Amino acid sequence: MTEKRIVITEFGTYAYPDPCKNIFSRFFSYFKGVEVTDNALVNVYPVGEDYYACTETNFITRINPDTLETIKQVDLCKYVSVNGATAHPHVENDGTVYNIGNCFGKNFSLAYNIIRIPPLQADKEDPMNKAEVVVQFPCSDRFKPSYVHSFGLTPNYIVFVETPVKINLLKFLSSWSLWGANYMDCFESNETMGVWLHVAEKKKGRLLNIKYRTSAFNLFHHINTYEDNGFLIVDLCTWKGFEFVYNYLYLANLRANWDEVKRQAEKAPQPEARRYVLPLNIDKADTGKNLVTLPYTTATATLRSDETIWLEPEVIFSGPRHAFEFPQINYKKYGGKPYTYTYGLGLNHFVPDRLCKLNVKTKETWVWQEPDSYPSEPIFVPHPDALEEDDGVVLSIVISPGTGPKPAYLLILNAKDMSEVARAEVEVNIPVTFHGLFKRA
Repeated sequence: MTEKRIVITEFGTYAYPDPCKNIFSRFFSYFKGVEVTDNALVNVYPVGEDYYACTETNFITRINPDTLETIKQVDLCKYVSVNGATAHPHVENDGTVYNIGNCFGKNFSLAYNIIRIPPLQADKEDPMNKAEVVVQFPCSDRFKPSYVHSFGLTPNYIVFVETPVKINLLKFLSSWSLWGANYMDCFESNETMGVWLHVAEKKKGRLLNIKYRTSAFNLFHHINTYEDNGFLIVDLCTWKGFEFVYNYLYLANLRANWDEVKRQAEKAPQPEARRYVLPLNIDKADTGKNLVTLPYTTATATLRSDETIWLEPEVIFSGPRHAFEFPQINYKKYGGKPYTYTYGLGLNHFVPDRLCKLNVKTKETWVWQEPDSYPSEPIFVPHPDALEEDDGVVLSIVISPGTGPKPAYLLILNAKDMSEVARAEVEVNIPVTFHGLFKRA
């Protein structure tokens, strides 16, 4: 506010240059590194006894979970070799944290590092000091890493999905530093690569030399990943095609009238929740055959003559311009394991207007929806004495603009049938949220 200009570049807005600097001083500041945002507005996760708010850069912010006050900023680059990290780490039941971020690998080419932060030990030392890289995935393009928003984890394997949405690193460095650009200006699509899926052994940190390939899609969120009789089942919220779906989410488009919003959504990549099945045991004698033998899925994996495995998915949710996104499961008990239910935010032409429950086995759905109400990500909270997977409640912050003195509320749903249990209304506006967690008091 004191500078009267945007001073830090964000995802869709760029920092206005300091009027006191000429082009030459801005050029020399390029060599000091790019100043990236620390606006940790995407998610919150625990590390040891601490909680961190995060975005998708190298900066995370330690917060007081009771008061939400900021304690300190932490630069992940000082602990592990990553340029940034996702806002969707996996947190195991013992407190171990896994995350992924891009880095400089061999021969100055880009790669993706999986980092591991151990749980709090008896010595009470900050677990961040013991963070380490456990495996490195290669990048399909030396200077253009794919945009990574999440990844899959099972007890024995790590799954990384490399999509055709690329970050042009040279453009990122030069145009940002010299001319003024934002993250979105540096994205481009590789129209020919499709999607590459990489798998590594979690405990040994060893890449599997299996080349999984499939047709192009955008990916933000993994639903769940698990192992079954020599296969990895990978459930994803996809957007079909190589064009970046964020291109259609500029504020000017969303502020247009409803007919124009729908027109933009119809041109954008279309959403689909999909199941991919990755075989782990490959025999060259099976070239040309579908390697998937699981009886409960129509997904296929065909070994081709070039030794790549071509994957075709089973569609588990699809509707015209209706997305199942921001997925949540009974993570503590079923994360990385066979499961039945997932909860998601229903997007109607990009607009979040419903909460959904999906049975991934039968494809049955349950929906909560009210007029002029816009929910956020559903957060599943299991019953303390739960005996079944969906025994609990679903929490969501709902925005109801223009409906009276209480424009927002916390919605509590029965997780079994999505019926309302209660709501807690407030007399203030609450901004739309992305992700979060439930912490017992």
